[in-house]
Amino acid sequence: MVWQEKNTVSLRQEFVALARQDGANIRALCRRFEISPKTGYKWLARFDQAVAPDGSTLHDRSRRPLSSPTRSAPGVEQAVVALRGQHPAWGARKIARCLADRGEGEFAPSTVTRIRHRHGLISEQAHLQHQPWQRFEHDVPNSLWQIDFKGHFPTLAGPCHALTLLDDHSRFNLVLHAGTRTATECVQPLLERAFQRYGLPVRINADNGPPWGSPSGAGRSLSELAIWLIRLGVRVSFSAPYHPQTNGKIERFHRSLKNEVLAGRHFVDHAGVQHAFDTWRDIYNCVRPHEALQMTCPVQRYQPSALAYPSTLPAIEYASTDTVVTVGWNGFIRFRGRKLRTSTALHRLPIAIRPNPQARGPL
Repeated sequence: MVWQEKNTVSLRQEFVALARQDGANIRALCRRFEISPKTGYKWLARFDQAVAPDGSTLHDRSRRPLSSPTRSAPGVEQAVVALRGQHPAWGARKIARCLADRGEGEFAPSTVTRIRHRHGLISEQAHLQHQPWQRFEHDVPNSLWQIDFKGHFPTLAGPCHALTLLDDHSRFNLVLHAGTRTATECVQPLLERAFQRYGLPVRINADNGPPWGSPSGAGRSLSELAIWLIRLGVRVSFSAPYHPQTNGKIERFHRSLKNEVLAGRHFVDHAGVQHAFDTWRDIYNCVRPHEALQMTCPVQRYQPSALAYPSTLPAIEYASTDTVVTVGWNGFIRFRGRKLRTSTALHRLPIAIRPNPQARGPL
């Protein structure tokens, strides 16, 4: 499961960040995080009293704090070099913003860049390859989610298929799972867990391959997973074939994942990959400044959906004037003595047949 046990402090930080959004429903958020309202308000009170912005006061009281406010601040160059060492793929804007958020001083990105050059922390090739991007985004969270598998990579235990799910508006990462397969029975439980915590989106966009579907294939355009999403009221759309820019934000997310987690590393098994994913996901969502978000973090723009995940799958209903038939093996139905082909994913489900007022002549 993608929602393996995370450390307590990370969960508390994510809860606090979401609860502090305008209009957040605290009690509903407590139910999604499976905590009592008393516990939720206790975390919020501790965070409001915090001196350090890194969430250190969200540790259990018996633990040693991560930092001490009495320690002397390091020099500018030492601070830049240290932060760059922690996040080798971060650029000057992210480093400058993060240092400012930590209260270590306001530094221009150009100053950070010069420091990185002096210490040999940036190559000329990387500097020249950096290009600003401007992309379309939806106006509110949860209006569109983008989902995809990153290209698989090897571990000693076998290939790893990384499932990623991203909110288009905020770039908030909802699912980051190190899986062994890409089948529907592996993906659907991960989506269920995401829906339980964050609610339902209006639409999910995926590519053309399984398990989402194959829109270009006549009679096979729907998959079991797509039908399940449609029954939940979630619109399913597909990227144009050979056009990954349709899911551009998640492709950019994959690039960051490769640069900041996977590059230069090998893993024994999927559990080791998942541990690395969980650690980086917290940084990506709650710490790492995002240039497309005006140097804020994704969690600062994300809010859970008001569309709650239902406890039971809604029944399929049609108009009383429709002719309802049940789909048989291989997607075939019988109507007025004729055998017609639908989708194999609709096997044993009822579908409606209704006249087309614009059609001419008999069926």
